[in-house]
Amino acid sequence: MTTHAPRRPEHRPQPGRRSVLAAGGALALGASGLLTGCGGDTSDGGAGDRFRAAFTSGGSQETLDPHVAPNFVDQARAKALYDTLGTYADDMSVRKRLAESWESDASGTRWHIRLRAARFHDGKPVTARDVLYSYRRAADPAVGSPSQVLLSAIDFDASKADGERGLVLVLDAPNFEFPTVFAGPGTEIVPHGTTDFREPVGSGPFTYVSFTPGGTARFRRWADHWDGAPHIAELEIVPADEESARLGALLSGQVHYAADMAGASVERLKKDGSTRLLTAERATAQQLLLRTGRAPFDDPRLIRAVQLGIDRAALVRIALAGHGEPGNDLFGMGLRGYPDALPPRERDVGAARRLVRQAGADGLRITVETSSVDAAWEPAADLMARQLREIGLRLTANTRASSTYFSEIKTKGVAAFNTTSTLPVSDFLQQRVRGGAARNQTQYASRTFDALLDRARTTREEQERLGLLARAQKIARDESGLLVWAYSDANDAIARSVRGLRAAPPNSHDWACFDRVRLS
Repeated sequence: MTTHAPRRPEHRPQPGRRSVLAAGGALALGASGLLTGCGGDTSDGGAGDRFRAAFTSGGSQETLDPHVAPNFVDQARAKALYDTLGTYADDMSVRKRLAESWESDASGTRWHIRLRAARFHDGKPVTARDVLYSYRRAADPAVGSPSQVLLSAIDFDASKADGERGLVLVLDAPNFEFPTVFAGPGTEIVPHGTTDFREPVGSGPFTYVSFTPGGTARFRRWADHWDGAPHIAELEIVPADEESARLGALLSGQVHYAADMAGASVERLKKDGSTRLLTAERATAQQLLLRTGRAPFDDPRLIRAVQLGIDRAALVRIALAGHGEPGNDLFGMGLRGYPDALPPRERDVGAARRLVRQAGADGLRITVETSSVDAAWEPAADLMARQLREIGLRLTANTRASSTYFSEIKTKGVAAFNTTSTLPVSDFLQQRVRGGAARNQTQYASRTFDALLDRARTTREEQERLGLLARAQKIARDESGLLVWAYSDANDAIARSVRGLRAAPPNSHDWACFDRVRLS
């Protein structure tokens, strides 16, 4: 089979809505084939043992390469086809999957891992050699794994297989948080040497049938999966970019599952007897990114002014239609490592106005980048504009196309909306706030913050480690330009005929995990 070299970064799909990262495609519902039905009993979503799930598409550059998994739909497909060494529980603690066990030496630099007996779809065993190849590939910046910065800490020259099912991973520096990497998006295990993902082979619960980038992906139950065969015979993941299209497809019985519902759709679904909502509360951090490396937000007084000038309770009430709660400019509310003791950020119009005047910025016009990728962003931008006018700033929104939004805000503008779903706090800080990190979009850089992160990851004692993380977060909260203005609920919806799914935060194991689904 012809192989392809890893795609360069400029050709990668970009992160999408509420994902480790999120992006909306541009396909209409009609293009997915949903309007024409799918055969069988369409009142129950299609053929009796075929489960259909609707997600926002990532567009024509989608791939089944699991190491390029920025969007919700990518992660759902990756869960079907592949497996990882570990997986996240709801609280982002790590549970075992392909790994039967792991432990570090006293230094935290050598991790011994034992694999369980598992096989790929072609019958070959999953081996330590496959894990080393997969991690080395995902650590390559040219591939674009969301976990690249974490995997790059592995010294692959020193790491080695210890028999077929044992391996030793050697790190460049001590890291007692390292097992969180085993469950991260973009860390799936593929057969050694794989570079072509047009007809992929994995070790997940479903095997590949067909896939069209930006279109439908079809999978079939794999009876020999190490964790047991799925209950459904077939899985289809179909594109429906507009929330209204996903809602309509669910209510008309064309799909069993509609991902990422919000606002008015949630209220309608609450009243509909043919569906059930799966709501994971506070699962998504709603962020305003202020680029500290560019004027005007290279002036910390203006960052502070915006923090004090916005009314978070009003933003939750209006932009989120009440489905969430105010944020405190910190990621990870409710998770291990979140510093609960910090008081909430209160609006103070007088103090904010004084900071604007001290910075000589009274009447300053600021453009914020936004998009229809998230239904909350545009109303949030409108409301923030009214709130910040009271402190002397003139905020206007620049609405960008959803298909290119996340690629464009990497280099353009000084302020932008973003969302991030549930992740381990230490991993988020390492990937999004650390100076020089590829996903640090505010361009924040602090030697003090980075040093605290390093100390936390190299500290063996748990409580001391969490204390160092809390100190780092307090600094970033005030300085980084990453404003978490709210936590919104994550809502998916299912038909009443569906069993075996529960509400779970995105990125956790039970979210979009369809191998235990049953259709009644």
